[in-house]
Amino acid sequence: ALQHADVIILLGARLNWILHFGLPPRFRQDVKVIQIDICAEELGNNVRPAATLLGDINAVTKQLLEEFSKRPWKYPSNSEWWKRLREKIMNNEERSKGLALRKSLPMNYYTVFHHIRELIPKDCILVSEGANTMDIGRTMLPNYYPRRRLDAGTFGTMGVGLGFAIAAAMVAKDQMPEKRVICIEGDSAFGFSGMEVETICRYNLPILIIVVNNNGIYTGLDADSWTEMLKFGDPTTCVPPVSLLPNSHYEEIMSAFGGKGYFVKTPEELQDALKASVTEKQTPSLINVMIDPQSERKKQVYLFLFLRASC
Repeated sequence: ALQHADVIILLGARLNWILHFGLPPRFRQDVKVIQIDICAEELGNNVRPAATLLGDINAVTKQLLEEFSKRPWKYPSNSEWWKRLREKIMNNEERSKGLALRKSLPMNYYTVFHHIRELIPKDCILVSEGANTMDIGRTMLPNYYPRRRLDAGTFGTMGVGLGFAIAAAMVAKDQMPEKRVICIEGDSAFGFSGMEVETICRYNLPILIIVVNNNGIYTGLDADSWTEMLKFGDPTTCVPPVSLLPNSHYEEIMSAFGGKGYFVKTPEELQDALKASVTEKQTPSLINVMIDPQSERKKQVYLFLFLRASC
């Protein structure tokens, strides 16, 4: 959609690394950008807009819709562009579905997110952080309601997830007591602020934490590979720095403070743990989900821009 669009309207969005800075080949060289933002300093960053509108998005959008109603126009639904776009959408959906429904063990990210999506409440407050965990979660866990999602955003600041979850749970406790707060973390991200589990249990906040555990940052090592690696000497010199201890039992941290912990390796165990945790509305829970240490995102067409932005 972005690659072949001749006009793009930015409603508060930023042309940062997530949108490949608005540059080719992800975007057309001659693309026209119409930027709407409440912050004047954000207008024109990275790409010079063809037009800018400074103001509150709700107010500006209302004004635009009023103008559109006076001169209705619709892009033809049978155009070649729409045809290619629908084919691409179907292809992406099929690829993700194929990964999600795999029966092999250990599980992959897509299988885990498939079951999470099926069993968590659609109106929950969703908190997410991590590397692949957050990136894949953005595509596999849709937003059904506004103002229900918190994640590390464009800065990739690991360690904010549990703090976000605690703040959301405190607000929900007073204003929306029926809403569940579900915090989905990569194992590395959880490590940055894992002791906030004590805070969660101290105040008995019914937060459900799901740790998607691949034994590392982006990728890790399984137990056998870890053992073989140690044969080469001191782990400080022979083990990749992105590898964490395999099969770490993060759920025991939750159990130690009085919450409920689950260690799962199969889709059936994950389903059972999710059902029990979602039903339990009085006690914090942590589900430690073991996945394939080499599980990654489905192949990205413009990976080189992603890597450049991550350096």
